Amino acid sequence: MDQRAARTALLDAAEELFYGRGVQAVGMDDIRSASGVSLKRLYQLFPAKEQLVEAYLERRDERWRIALAEYVAERSDPYERVLAVFDWLGTWFADPGFRGCAWINCYGELGAVSPGVAEQARRHKEGFRSDLRRLVEATGLPVDPLAEELHLLAEGAIVTAGLLDDADAGERARGAAARLLAARGAPVKG
Repeated sequence: MDQRAARTALLDAAEELFYGRGVQAVGMDDIRSASGVSLKRLYQLFPAKEQLVEAYLERRDERWRIALAEYVAERSDPYERVLAVFDWLGTWFADPGFRGCAWINCYGELGAVSPGVAEQARRHKEGFRSDLRRLVEATGLPVDPLAEELHLLAEGAIVTAGLLDDADAGERARGAAARLLAARGAPVKG
């Protein structure tokens, strides 16, 4: 297995195990076993577990935000694009493997002792907020404070869905987002 394939296998295993069980519950030997990569190669690529966690979060952020952007781009109406964020979240919440927000989960476990993990969590949240901001800008509505309100609504839905196992949180958040847009003069249907 070449270095690129080994890295991919390790990150795939890390994502499945860290997201499913939590970072502290998973040892490097678990990652080795699940990935099929030797322990020696694992430590060559990721000399510390924290580096593997950071790489996992960074890759997940890229994939998560691309998937969201692709879903949203399927709509032509700028207001529907904003609401599509909440539709996408609802689909994510309904996935049987949904375990809440990976960045909040990792931050909760390691954020106080790992500046790198804390930075990955902040980077993801700031990126998501920027994505929402761009979507609101495209509607022509005043961005502030609407984009921040929508971001808080989305983040609240993510936490609610994860902690309370509430797959309908996305749908309710979408309704609230539609009301926020309508209150600002957007021609949206609930």
